[in-house]
Amino acid sequence: MKISETKQPKFRQLWGYAFDPSLSLSLDTDKLNKLCYKVNWEDLELGPCGEYLEIIDYDPTVEKFYTPVDLDDKLILAENGLEPSVSNPQFHQQMVYAVSMTTIKNFEKALGRKVMWSPKRVSGDEYEEYVQCLRIYPHAMRATNAYYSPLRKSILFGYFNSMPSDKVLHMPNSLVFTCLSHDIIAHEVTHAILDGIYGEYGIPTNADMLAFHEAFADIVALFQHFSFPEVVKFEIERTQGRLGTENLLSKLAVEMGSAIGGYGSLRDAIGRVNKDTGEWEPKQPDPEEINRVFEPHARGSILVAAVFDAFLSIYRNRIKDLIRIASNGRGILDEGAIHPDLANRLAGEASKSARHVLHMCIRALDYCPPVDLNFGDYLRAIISADIDLMKEDNRDYRLAFIDAFRRRGIYPDNIKALGIETLKYPDLNIRISQDQDQDQDQDHITLESNMEGDMDSGSENTLKTIIDLLRDYAFDINYIKDRKEISVKNKYYKRGLHQKLRDSFSNSESFTNLTGMAFLDELTEKGIRLGAGKKPRFKIDTLRMVSRIGPDGGQIKQVIFAMHQYVGVRIENDEIISFNVNKSDALNEDSIIFQAACSFIFDLDNFALKYLISKPLVQFDKRSGWKIHERARDQFKYQNREMAHHIGESRLYFGNQPHEFAFSEPFAFLHHH
Repeated sequence: MKISETKQPKFRQLWGYAFDPSLSLSLDTDKLNKLCYKVNWEDLELGPCGEYLEIIDYDPTVEKFYTPVDLDDKLILAENGLEPSVSNPQFHQQMVYAVSMTTIKNFEKALGRKVMWSPKRVSGDEYEEYVQCLRIYPHAMRATNAYYSPLRKSILFGYFNSMPSDKVLHMPNSLVFTCLSHDIIAHEVTHAILDGIYGEYGIPTNADMLAFHEAFADIVALFQHFSFPEVVKFEIERTQGRLGTENLLSKLAVEMGSAIGGYGSLRDAIGRVNKDTGEWEPKQPDPEEINRVFEPHARGSILVAAVFDAFLSIYRNRIKDLIRIASNGRGILDEGAIHPDLANRLAGEASKSARHVLHMCIRALDYCPPVDLNFGDYLRAIISADIDLMKEDNRDYRLAFIDAFRRRGIYPDNIKALGIETLKYPDLNIRISQDQDQDQDQDHITLESNMEGDMDSGSENTLKTIIDLLRDYAFDINYIKDRKEISVKNKYYKRGLHQKLRDSFSNSESFTNLTGMAFLDELTEKGIRLGAGKKPRFKIDTLRMVSRIGPDGGQIKQVIFAMHQYVGVRIENDEIISFNVNKSDALNEDSIIFQAACSFIFDLDNFALKYLISKPLVQFDKRSGWKIHERARDQFKYQNREMAHHIGESRLYFGNQPHEFAFSEPFAFLHHH
């Protein structure tokens, strides 16, 4: 008799808190706060440690390693993991793993590819060092803080003694663990994922950069709650389906906000408690707020509120017929409990709407400029990404986003009218070649046709395999190391994408005009120096293969990569002066590093450059010719005036660092209380 092999399970179920431990102390919310997370199965080592995460539980306060949990232990597997417990360090490890993997899964589903962590920058022959696992420290410090560290490629969670404003909600001087809050974990993991996509987003080149990092992390944490059916149904029943009123789903970090002496949650998307009256009040849209609020958290809350308003509009539109039926056409439900069947239907529509909104927000990342992002750019990215994947918008999702952003005074730059067609990035449809034997004097981009075949099974490959393939394609490390031994006359040698761009577009005015990158020899004569050699200096970053399937079954396949350049800039007599600089240089207060980049989005169905999203380094002036882009003036003004106060504060926290790198640990500074 043939014995069939035991198949590996698809999922692992693990107990955790839906919000944080404080809700388990109330009869009203105890049952809904205990949640079974469903994460993709993987073989785990003690920690737990898997393909994406390495949980190291060392507590420097007591100089102790806590015993790592074994989630493959048969007794733990039989019980769906350890029971929620504030006092059990092994459950803390389980909690951060479960929420982190849930967050990673949501990103991968929306992006259509594997999540990859930001590499470490190293010296020597290897430009970057691959980071296999994000390290997570559940008890890293005794502090009212939790943050992602770009330098360590780690998340550090703190714990502290509570100082509650309301002693009914919290026992004074009790321990509060940030690693037990779903919202804080999801928030910090999102910071790490975003850093892996755009490493320059932690540099405050304008008022929206750090605010976006905070807002986007809050958006992910907020809408992730809607994937928990029991939680959504509970709030639907309690609010009669009116999610625009005060509810748990719209709050973030409830326990931490209360424990440090605040009112309600640490950040609230739709309203806040009035400190004078103690009553919750909805937050009304103010289109002028964007022009006077610059603290990153407060400014970020404007973006969170806009996205939440878009969700509410979408949700209300989806349930109009249900409310009319339940109210006999009046459109207003009677006071009191709603029917369980109606609650189930409303909860289903709320979850579906939230999932669509979350995926729209995540997908938009690939359509954002790699540097100097502002909220208006993000709106354009949301609309462009959604149109690419969903040809029809029967429920007016896009219009809901435009309206919500408009009511908060968020508008993109460089468009003459506000509309869906004007917000979408224009289709370039520049054909590219798969032929490797071409005249190198012509402007062209060559893509190896076998790359798509190599990546078709990317979801089945390990992260390391995918990273190696993309890295070889971008740089061709072997060619770079052995280039002296290769005959230049041989047109068939494999060249990395970086080398191909240098060879094909050096001194190309058309390429410079298209991208805004400095590829012209004449720019060197004007003082715009980007390297010692004749060819331009630039970096290729975030090369990725994308394969997405939309809700209507539509599929897109794309290759996306970013090109980066930077120069030193100072302002003299109102003129922008550029100079050579390295990012490690300590600049004075009269100069900055001017960041520039553009994203190339290639359509693999017809091998065409579909979009080019640029934050240019140079621009053409009819009177003076090519010059440094005027963006440099705005960045200089922001970093040397508006940011002066914050940079001074960061030095107090981190010590005396180079001017441009006062925010080398931006999230530690931003999350410090």
